[in-house]
Amino acid sequence: MNSHKATEKTDGVQPRRKRRHRDWDRPSWVVYAILAAILLGFLFPFYWSFLIGSKDAYAIRDPNMSWIPGSNFLKNAASVVNDPAVNFWRALWNSIYSSAIIAASVVIFSTLAGWAFAKLHFRGSKPLLAFVIGTMAVPSQLGVVPLYILFAKIGWTGNIGAIIIPALTSAFGVFWMTQYLQQTVPDELIEACRVDGASSFRTFLTVGVPAARPAASMLALFTFVSAWNNFFWPFIVLDRQDPTLPVALSLLQSNYFVDYSVVLAGVLLSTIPLLILFIFTGKQLVSGIMQGAVKG
Repeated sequence: MNSHKATEKTDGVQPRRKRRHRDWDRPSWVVYAILAAILLGFLFPFYWSFLIGSKDAYAIRDPNMSWIPGSNFLKNAASVVNDPAVNFWRALWNSIYSSAIIAASVVIFSTLAGWAFAKLHFRGSKPLLAFVIGTMAVPSQLGVVPLYILFAKIGWTGNIGAIIIPALTSAFGVFWMTQYLQQTVPDELIEACRVDGASSFRTFLTVGVPAARPAASMLALFTFVSAWNNFFWPFIVLDRQDPTLPVALSLLQSNYFVDYSVVLAGVLLSTIPLLILFIFTGKQLVSGIMQGAVKG
C-alpha cells in the first residue's frame, strides 16, 4: 500500500514539473512583441529609403506625402547607375575588391596574433597585448595627415591600395580572437599535440583554425561591413574618377539642388550587396556560433 501511494505521489508530481519546465522555456507574447518592435525599428530605415527613392524630387517636401511607395524607384536607380559623375560600376567594384581583401587580411593576421597571445606563452606577451588594445583608444583621424603625406611621397594617392594597406590589420580583431581562443581551446589539447610531435604551426592549423572558425566568420563579416561603409579616408585619398561606393554616392548631393529621391535610391542600391551577403552567410554564422558555444 505504501509503495503504491508513493508511486501515485511521484506520478502526480512529475507531470507538474515537466509542465513548469515547458512553460519556463516557452517565450511569452511579450517577448515576441518586443522582438517584433525591434525588427520593425531596424526595417523602417530601409522602407523610408525605398519610399523616398520611389517618388519624385519634390515628394519629400510635401507635408501630406503618402506612405505608399511610388513608381519611380527604377527610374531613380537608373539615374544613379548611369550618372557619369558617379561612375557606379567602377565604385561598386572598388568597394567589393577592397572590402574583401581587408576582411581576409584582418582575419588571417588577427587569428595568428590571437593564437600567439592566447596559447604561446612568451616573455612580454601581456604588455604587448595591452599595447595593442591601447591603440584602439587613439582616434584614427589623428593619423590622416601623416598617412596622406606618406602615400603622397610614394605616389599612391588616388590608388585603391591606399585604402587597403592601412587596414590590413586590426587591434580589435587581435583582441577578439585572443579572447575567443583563450576560452575555447584548452591547454591540455595543445600539450597533447606537442607530445605527438606536432610543431607549433601544425598545432595552429589542426587545432586553432577549426576552433577559431566561428569567431573568424563574425570578424570577417564585421570587417567587411566596416570597410564597405568607410567614407572618411577614401574621400581624402582617392580620386573622384576612381572612388569607392560611399564616396561616389556623395557626389549625388554636390549640386545646389539635392534630389533626395535619387540620393536615397543610391543609398538603397549600396545596401543591396550587404543584404545579399547577410542572406547567404546568416545560417553559417549562426551555426558556427552555436558550435563554438557547445565546444566552450
